[in-house]
Amino acid sequence: MRAPLRTVAIAATITLAVVGAAACGKRAVSGPQRPTTTLIVDNQSSFEMTIYVVRSAERVRLGTARAIAETRLRLPAGMVFGATPLRFQADPIGSRQAPISSEIVVHEGDQVRLRIPPR
Repeated sequence: MRAPLRTVAIAATITLAVVGAAACGKRAVSGPQRPTTTLIVDNQSSFEMTIYVVRSAERVRLGTARAIAETRLRLPAGMVFGATPLRFQADPIGSRQAPISSEIVVHEGDQVRLRIPPR
């Protein structure tokens, strides 16, 4: 069963949504496998963006979101345990502004959608 869709807007630049995903029942030889938490970036801007996830004072680079495209990025294992408050930062390549989202609670296995509007 999916959790209700939640959205957060920041500075009219980035929109976030979280969709809960059911955990898979797959098991690895060494023990149960943890569900994958993903970020889908819908970059409607003409700039490529370097995407970061921020937890407390820790900032981790997730990858690059191409301009005018949708990119799927995986959050590192161990970044999310239980209900974890996270922020996402989109740093436009070739620009000085790097907007950061409001804090949003993410659970393991969630699929987070980040929408970056055109500039």
